[in-house]
Amino acid sequence: MAVSVRQDITQLLIAWSDGDQTARDRLVPLVYGELRRLARRYLDRDGEHTLQATALVHETYLKLIDQRS
Repeated sequence: MAVSVRQDITQLLIAWSDGDQTARDRLVPLVYGELRRLARRYLDRDGEHTLQATALVHETYLKLIDQRS
């Protein structure tokens, strides 16, 4: 992850925790894009898979959400 993206994400997380709801709206696409980039790298490095990067990110998100319940 590029340093500027990391800094942007950190600043947006701080702003969101301070109550800035628009920060969340700007944060989601940054985090989603970074997760897709990481998933693509993982899938490329690990050989053949039936999942695409987007599907892997969505599956991971669903598992994370399910942990809250």
